[in-house]
Amino acid sequence: MPPKPSPAVPTVKISCRGAERLKSGHVWVYRSDVISADRVAPGGVVGVKDERGRFLGTALYSTASQIALRMISTEAISDLSALIRQRIENALAYREQVVRDSDAYRVIFSEGDFLPGLIVDRYNDALSLQVLTQAMDTEPVRRTVLTELNARLKPDSIAERTDPKIRELEHLPPRASGLLQGQKGSTIFAMNGVKFHYDALTGQKTGAFLDQRENYAAAAQYARGEALDVFCYHGGFALHLAPHCSKVTGVDSSRPALEVADRNAALNGREIEWIEANAFDLLRDYAAAGNRYDTIVLDPPAFAKSKKNLDTALRGYKELNLRALKMLRPGGTLITCSCSYHVSVGQFLEVVADSARDVHRNLRLLENRSQAKDHPILLTVPETAYLKCLIVSVSY
Repeated sequence: MPPKPSPAVPTVKISCRGAERLKSGHVWVYRSDVISADRVAPGGVVGVKDERGRFLGTALYSTASQIALRMISTEAISDLSALIRQRIENALAYREQVVRDSDAYRVIFSEGDFLPGLIVDRYNDALSLQVLTQAMDTEPVRRTVLTELNARLKPDSIAERTDPKIRELEHLPPRASGLLQGQKGSTIFAMNGVKFHYDALTGQKTGAFLDQRENYAAAAQYARGEALDVFCYHGGFALHLAPHCSKVTGVDSSRPALEVADRNAALNGREIEWIEANAFDLLRDYAAAGNRYDTIVLDPPAFAKSKKNLDTALRGYKELNLRALKMLRPGGTLITCSCSYHVSVGQFLEVVADSARDVHRNLRLLENRSQAKDHPILLTVPETAYLKCLIVSVSY
């Protein structure tokens, strides 16, 4: 017998197109594919049916987002708290398998861990939490998540990082970033043997770019000579390159980020030159001046926030990579990244290849990498794959 929704759970009917999307393995249903949704509270648990009345599973409902439904199970779910506790347990078991040489990693990655709308990062004895949907912002869910995280990880502190724009789009009440528990908002964490300062309530995202952790270690394997780390932020790549290079220079437009990077360098006993500058201007000037490097890292922010920005983003990546390739010595290594989901792996490879053709350089692809494994990618949900990291060698 096919599963049936609980009588107490409201039902949402979706179109054939929405049903086919779910049958393909995706977990989102857009509002345009919702035919009816009666008696559904913001963030409520709903049963999902197709136009013929066939039960498709259980989802979390948003009254505001264009993603109206985020599936959490193909079964009928009557106890959401129990499901959340099990999903957190599963997420931690997965991290025990894939995380190495670090006390900082993503604990929960939204859809990647079947807990849509919830992000949790660990930094040593501190946790950073971000809530992105109506369902995850309900008090019963928040209470369940915090109780389970405390029981299993026993953090000294838990901070919540809020995104005012997302909360507005989800019709959630304003909530300031702050400590949910504990008195200490800072700590020191380590990845790949490199130490970093962490402040729970400053910086981008939930605190650091943990998705690059494995790429940092990979880049260090090829680093040598004089190195330039562009968009260095808190010095993640620069500090990993430093033990292998004669000189490392980090570039970022944010003075506060560079101040943290300098503290991180001191924490590791490294001498790194930090330059506050616009990356495009600096690369243009350095290339024109004939500056040369053996290793260059490009790790810019997302240039394509949406599909309409794609062409502009590709031009931006083209310019950055072209300038960098002009400055690499023969035998040098370029580590170039894109965190724009709307830029595909194929498009990014083509941008780098075009840049090489324009400056008459031949490249060997050493590694074609993605995000760290604690940011799991679901093969049927392409949106969970966003980070590209290419390591290429300039031929002699």
